[in-house]
Parts: sequence; C-alpha cells; structure tokens
Amino acid sequence: MDWNLLKELCETPAVPGREERMRAVVRGALAGVVDAIEVDVMGNLVARRSRPGKPRVMIAAHMDEIGFMVKFIDDKGFLRLQPLGGFDPRQLFAQRVAVHPRGGGEPLVGVLSYTTKPTHLLTPEEAKESPVIDKFFVDLGMPAEVVKAVVGIGDMVTMDREAVVRDAVVISKAIDNRVGLFVMIEAVRRVTGDAFDLFAVATVQEEVGLRGATTAAYAIDPAIGIALDTTLANDFPGIADMDSVTMLGKGVAIKLMDASLICHHGLVEHLREVAAAQAIPHQLEILPRGGTDGGAMQRTRGGTASVTLSIPTRYIHTVNEMANRSDITAAVDLLAAYLNAPSARCYIPES
Repeated sequence: MDWNLLKELCETPAVPGREERMRAVVRGALAGVVDAIEVDVMGNLVARRSRPGKPRVMIAAHMDEIGFMVKFIDDKGFLRLQPLGGFDPRQLFAQRVAVHPRGGGEPLVGVLSYTTKPTHLLTPEEAKESPVIDKFFVDLGMPAEVVKAVVGIGDMVTMDREAVVRDAVVISKAIDNRVGLFVMIEAVRRVTGDAFDLFAVATVQEEVGLRGATTAAYAIDPAIGIALDTTLANDFPGIADMDSVTMLGKGVAIKLMDASLICHHGLVEHLREVAAAQAIPHQLEILPRGGTDGGAMQRTRGGTASVTLSIPTRYIHTVNEMANRSDITAAVDLLAAYLNAPSARCYIPES
C-alpha cells in the first residue's frame, strides 16, 4: 500500500470545479495500469481497463473536497468566501486556510477569522450567537493593493492542514474523499481478472450534487456501479451507540442505504459473501443523511445496479478527519477481490 500516495492525495488542493491538480495526481498513479485515460467535458478522469463484450463496471471516487472560493475583497484586503460544500461553521474557528491565486505559484496562507468582538468584550447575549459562514473572513496580513493584485474573485480556498499518516490511523483534511481515490487506485493496480470491462472514474463536483458521476455514468452506461466514499464513524463520546453508523477499525463498510440510494440487494449480498470467504473485516452501513456517487450511477439511463463501499471516518467535514489504516486496507482487499471474480454475478435484477 502506497501510503505516501494517500498523503499526496489528501494534501493536493481540489475544490468542486477546480479538480485539475488532483486529476494530474490520479493520472500519474494510474498511468501504465490501464489501457486508456481520458478527461471528459465535466472534468472527470476516466481510466479504462478495456475488455470489450464483458459487463461494464464503473467505479466512482470523487476528487473534490469541501472548501471555498473568493467572492469579495474589501478595501482593506480582507477576503469573503463562498462555500463549496457543507462545512459546519462551529468547526471553523481558529483555523488557517490556503488561498490559491489564479496565476499559480505558492498558496497564500491566511487566518480564517470570525466577524465578532474578542471574547474579552462580548456580552453574555453576544457569546450565545450561533456562527454562520457568511461572518467568516480571511486575513492574509498583506496590504490591500497587494492582495488585489494577486487574488481574484473565484480563486480557490482550502483548509491549510498537513496529512499525518501514523501506524494505525490517517488524520487530515479532505480524507473525504481522497481515501476513496486511494482505494480505487490501489484496487485497480491489483486487478488481474477479465470478468469486467472496467472504468475507474475520478469524478468532479460530488460535494455540490453528484454532478460528475451523473454525466460520466450516462456516457459509460455501466451494468454495475460501485461508489467509493467515506462514511460517518460516530464512535466517540456524546453519540449514542445506535447512531454511530460505523466504527473505526471494524473493517470496510458495505452500504445498505443512504439518502441518495438503496443499494442493489444482490450486489450487497455478493460483497458480503466475498468478504466472508476471504476473511476481510467488514460492517454494514445505514446512513440516514448524505449521499454518494452511487446515487447518481443508480439513476442513469435505464438504471444501474449500484452499491457503495465506504471507509469509516471520524469527524467528517472538519479539518481533522480520521480513518483507520486497517479499514482502508480492507476496502482495497474487498474491491480487488470482487473485480477479480471469474464471473459477473448479481448485476441482472432478480425476476
């Protein structure tokens, strides 16, 4: 397992609509492993291991991370932000961001601050105020004329965090969904079977509505769709056991449903059988809110038998997401085992 690749994926900036740097990393990782790599109009990277005449399988893992774009620069050089994806404002205090100027070069590190008085001056009523994204701004610590010369409206802004790979866990911003990309790349590298005409798609704009997967699936028209993404591991203090969704260290999660899809029953059962036969740690997942690219693939054209394999992750949509290395390994093992299967089971609906 190339854990240095996961670190690079996590640290490469790519918000919805600005996935070009991530595309370059994924292209380099899959070069020589697949038969063809193309980029479609939306910006999806489509890597194909071509086996014409075999059932088409589309794997989808999204490249984009939640972040911001610059929407206004005031006369003092402070930046206001347009969210791209769903941040909880309560998690954004005392953070640093990286502003990526359109002209390229090194990112500018800024302080993400809230429009409020210092705590020493707050009244009790003001201290109870619920934070909102619109009241955050970025301070680059530069003169206004310099800021306006190098930063423009629409420039990408990401959280400024280094990925930490430890013996047991990975901690980083953007594990959602760089870990899904990592699982896809590692699994495709292991494929030796010829059961499927395989399309490994690094999708765009998932965080703002599953947009890339929608168009890619329409073009590919797969028989089977497998999304790779993170899911909630709420196994920490303050959450009831019944609301944990998944648990860190208990294996890859085979999704049953989320808000975007009810997974194909035959695929779920087959994946459970494969995992049991090969002693791959796994757990079942029901996610009450949120969705994945599997929801987009399921509804393409006349429908696609779709399922999602999830990597349990604590603190999703914060700058300190945490995933267990053994769960990541289990996800790679299960996907590779399925793709190396001798036949295309469970893609035809039951009569």
